[in-house]
Amino acid sequence: MKGNTASVRHDDRHDLGDGDGVPLADLRPGTEATVVRVESAAAPAIARRLADLGFTPGARVRVQRRAPLRDPVLYRVRDYEVCLRRAQAAWVRVVGVGA
Repeated sequence: MKGNTASVRHDDRHDLGDGDGVPLADLRPGTEATVVRVESAAAPAIARRLADLGFTPGARVRVQRRAPLRDPVLYRVRDYEVCLRRAQAAWVRVVGVGA
């Protein structure tokens, strides 16, 4: 996707207010955030699938719950629920809007 410049950093500590955002996969259940972008390093098929599921800039997303082994995770986006593996959610960058 055009305009995406950063790569995924799984081991960095981020503040949810950071303009660069954090990986969606790093959020805890109950957290709400706004999608900033899908990483440019994502394969075109992955980026397209995430966009088709509603993970587009400006979309509000809430982490509903996650499986006992942390994978997959249930998200609420655009008035419906979708389940993603953490590897897929790591491509989505978000900024926090509250819990």
